[in-house]
Amino acid sequence: MQYYEKNRNILLKELDTNAELGLQSSAIAEKQREYGKNQFDEQKSEGIVKKILHNLRDISTIILIIAAGISLAMGIYHDEGYVEFIVIMGVVILNMVLAITQERNAEKSLSALKDLNSPVCMALRDGIQTELESTELVPGDIILLKTGDLIPADARLLAGNDLSVDESILTGESEPSAKDADAELTGKVIAADQLNMLFSGCLVTAGSAKAVVTSTGMDTQIGHIAGYLNDTQKLKTPLQVRLDKVGKTISGIAVISAFAMFAIGLRNGADLWEMVFVAVSLAVAAVPETLSLIVTLALSHGVTEMVKKNALIRKLPAVETLGSTSVICTDKTGTLTQNRMTIKRLWQGDEEAYEDTAEFSPKQIDFISKLALASNAVVQTDADGNPEIIGDPTEKAILRLLGEKGIDKNELERQFPRVAEISFSSERKMMTTVHECPDGGYLVLTKGAFDRVPFGNASQESIDARNTMHDTFAKDAFRVIALGSKHIDTLPPEDSRGELESGLTFEGIIGIIDPPRVECAEAIALAKKAGIRTVMITGDHAVTAEAIAKQIGLISNGDKIMTGAELSEMSDDDLIDNISQYSVYARVSPEDKIRIVEAWQEHDEVVAMTGDGVNDAPALKAADIGVSMGITGTEVAKSASDMILTDDNFSTIIEAVHKGRDVFSNIRKTVYFLLVCNFSEIIIMLGAQMIGWKMPLTPIMLLLINVLGDGIPGLQLAKEKSDPRIMTRKPIGRNESLFTGLQFVIACQTIAFVIVAWIGYYVGTSVAMSDIYAPAHEIGQTMSFLVVGWSSILHVFTVRSRQSMFKRSDRNNPKLVWSALIMIAVFALLVFIPVLANVFGMVTIGLRHWILSAALAVIPTIVAEIGKFVSAYSDRIQHRNRIVHHNPHLDD
Repeated sequence: MQYYEKNRNILLKELDTNAELGLQSSAIAEKQREYGKNQFDEQKSEGIVKKILHNLRDISTIILIIAAGISLAMGIYHDEGYVEFIVIMGVVILNMVLAITQERNAEKSLSALKDLNSPVCMALRDGIQTELESTELVPGDIILLKTGDLIPADARLLAGNDLSVDESILTGESEPSAKDADAELTGKVIAADQLNMLFSGCLVTAGSAKAVVTSTGMDTQIGHIAGYLNDTQKLKTPLQVRLDKVGKTISGIAVISAFAMFAIGLRNGADLWEMVFVAVSLAVAAVPETLSLIVTLALSHGVTEMVKKNALIRKLPAVETLGSTSVICTDKTGTLTQNRMTIKRLWQGDEEAYEDTAEFSPKQIDFISKLALASNAVVQTDADGNPEIIGDPTEKAILRLLGEKGIDKNELERQFPRVAEISFSSERKMMTTVHECPDGGYLVLTKGAFDRVPFGNASQESIDARNTMHDTFAKDAFRVIALGSKHIDTLPPEDSRGELESGLTFEGIIGIIDPPRVECAEAIALAKKAGIRTVMITGDHAVTAEAIAKQIGLISNGDKIMTGAELSEMSDDDLIDNISQYSVYARVSPEDKIRIVEAWQEHDEVVAMTGDGVNDAPALKAADIGVSMGITGTEVAKSASDMILTDDNFSTIIEAVHKGRDVFSNIRKTVYFLLVCNFSEIIIMLGAQMIGWKMPLTPIMLLLINVLGDGIPGLQLAKEKSDPRIMTRKPIGRNESLFTGLQFVIACQTIAFVIVAWIGYYVGTSVAMSDIYAPAHEIGQTMSFLVVGWSSILHVFTVRSRQSMFKRSDRNNPKLVWSALIMIAVFALLVFIPVLANVFGMVTIGLRHWILSAALAVIPTIVAEIGKFVSAYSDRIQHRNRIVHHNPHLDD
């Protein structure tokens, strides 16, 4: 049996406490040994060594370290120095430093949860009211609460006076919950409906209470959330999965090719150690040393760009994950809505209801003024001297509208001083205030639920009109508040105050709602256009959730709504099978949110979860990308998220998705760019061995090509601007390969690279092109170095776009152009300057060698341009055929 089901007296007996005296001091120590402190378990922070080891598990990093080890061994054995080892390890260290720096804000979820505890609270011990640190509370303590108190532990209400509690951070419900100590509940009841329970971390917005503590620390509702935060493990991001596949592919090719070369060489009678040297050279050729560095810098650039768009990325891989997002599971309160109850409509018996934006008539101003007089919310000045409204959210909405119309409540109360009040209660659902009128007599005002305010006699037509308008308001998910009034000459005695609440004149009704954010509808439409499904998950009521979902265009035809009660009856398998049918989930718990996120993930969808409350934190952590609100979000939500919206603007998520797709596009270009270069080097080396040639390129030449020729221009690919149509395409699938659609062009470019490199090597070793420079193996290697190096550098212009390189404006990325030109010059200088050429195992060559090398280096780019032209022409033909198919008369 749950605490909310138990009789108060039985519960007190079970907890060995007394409602009037509280716990005895002698029992405290034993209870603290049994239950522990009223605080959350500390989460051990990850040390620097663990972070380094975590980064070393990345497959591309492992490949780089192996390459470095091989290079070190080669340097020692051949006494050729350690340039290769130093360069590769420099890349590894730089990658690691960047990754750890970007993620230096480690998880602080439990610390933030701990801060939600009230530092002190009032409790009864030994019959004396005592102020205690909240960490000292134990089950059985009797706590006393008043308006403005933060509840220090989960507790069962013993008595309450007009008690209302803001539970939005826990339940997601926008309106305060009216608590009732006498509520009798049985069976399974979600936290939002446990009217006789109080929950740790929630705020008392009205009234006072006495309660007995039932749960502390990790056993509270928020403690359970802390447990989810601690247990929930992140899946690998789509990018990490893809890069793992690339790394495994490359390592597999490298190992197989190296063994093949080794075996072929030994079969042909080559020296054992020479073949070890050749195999090692091939392994170095296979490793794209700058891949991890370029990917990390692409993600870092994405982080910088997203900050400009009001999105703060806490974890580096989240940048690319955003680009793969296919489902956004969003909280309602504070995320899609403003988390600020607002009067949006009012009606006073006229034919139509007036919106809050309309110019108010004197009659309507009088109506709002009377509502304000019948409210207990007050206007105060905060520490900065700005006016601040304190009180119940509904009454705050009334005073806010009053202020917008230029009326001061304090001035109203001076004109109509309050002389009596009948308080609001959850049973009566109304309150009455009595004010002294300047002209004599008293003004009686009763504010409350439409069906509870006792209006006087009226015509049936008027009654029908009121009921119809109330139903219209309610259908649109407005909370309806009615106001009645009357004028009396004398104030009845206290024991007859009930007479005040009778025969009231109907003043009007107001419709209050937590309105959607203005930008949400457009953002959801953009998401839909980009193939992204938006799903609302809220702790609020189904009617309210549905109304908001319709207003912002979240619900499409055929989409269903599910409540937490219905969800609890559904098995995980059934939820997975039917998940796509539901766009709104209402009255759900934190556990439900995780189930929904994981059900979508079972369909290989990449899920983003947004939220701002404590109740959102577990799902934020479980999702592929957790998005929290920077302004209204709790520290718990921020710490559990991967991205924080610094402007709390839902549309910023779509901006971030756009940038994420840009980043993925640039990473894909990088992989295309590097793999063509590295695959071609493998075939150049392996093919030459099979032909019976010596090595066209030495390991140090391959390293120079990979780090300088590929790496330096490749770094600038991170800043490429993508196709503007990128947000009209479907999301990138979780299992979509980085090679999708690129296999053929990679093959064509690789073949072109190999052919021109072999021609250069053959001419250098076998053709006399100068009287001064006789054919030689060293000249062949030098020409191969120039051809492969220059081809690789020029290749960066090929991968920028599927369009011709001549249609791509250099002004979009001038640094890429300059880095390519500089590297072309550097490669020329490495050969032209004899000292440098000698250091890197090359020789000076003649003018004809230079001209032929330059001509050969341009050929792969020409091949790529021809391929783009053919592809574009084919696309135009297919597009024309599709148009003609749907419009046959156009074939003329």
